[in-house]
Amino acid sequence: MTTPVLEVRGLAFAYPDGHQALFGVDLHVHRGERVALLGPNGAGKTTLVHHLNGIHLAGAGSVAVSGLPVTKANIKEIRRRVGIVFQDPDDQLFMGTVREDVAFGPANLGLRGEALEAKVAEALAKVGMEEFADRPPHHLSFGQRRRVAVATVLAMDPEILVLDEPSSNLDPASRRELADIIRDLDVTVLMVTHDLPYALELCERSVILDGGVVASEGPTVDVLSDADLMRAHRLELPFGFDPVAAATTL
Repeated sequence: MTTPVLEVRGLAFAYPDGHQALFGVDLHVHRGERVALLGPNGAGKTTLVHHLNGIHLAGAGSVAVSGLPVTKANIKEIRRRVGIVFQDPDDQLFMGTVREDVAFGPANLGLRGEALEAKVAEALAKVGMEEFADRPPHHLSFGQRRRVAVATVLAMDPEILVLDEPSSNLDPASRRELADIIRDLDVTVLMVTHDLPYALELCERSVILDGGVVASEGPTVDVLSDADLMRAHRLELPFGFDPVAAATTL
């Protein structure tokens, strides 16, 4: 068995106010997988994500990316390897133009000149935003800004792409366009989402986090088809949505 791209073992974490958010999480994601992280609000999903690139450091247990421990000493390399696309793209876009935003990360790694320009062009091409390179981000639609936010992370050549609620606040066309982009990316994906049909469409495997522990995991269609499991963890499918029937059309 190859070393997982992401390996979380016995991860526990409490905030300074004493709130215990994680109680011993075990999670592994292998190269090329697309895995959905599901669970109700307050389950610990955001806290877990913040451990993946060192925003938080483990209180107990461990997190490793391709065998490299997530520690203070390794933060720079970890943050290159793990790219997080936050729910609000405006949290990631702060430069004057789309080009400058996408160039920011690789430039900080020392890339310059034609190599930097090529990296920016490649990242924008992957999300279909090449023609918007010289536009101010705040002139773009929400869906376009989200695609640029993805490009800013792809420009760093991450080993794993973490998407926090990628379909939220998107109109149906933008939702479909982003799904097509995600499906075509040659990168390991961990997708945190409440959008269960999106999880079924894009992720073969799903993990349910609840109460700070992994409550269940398995093929997404099996997880979503287990009515008792879904009810126990306050997960609800859209009315009339049949995951088994939908899976046959994917």
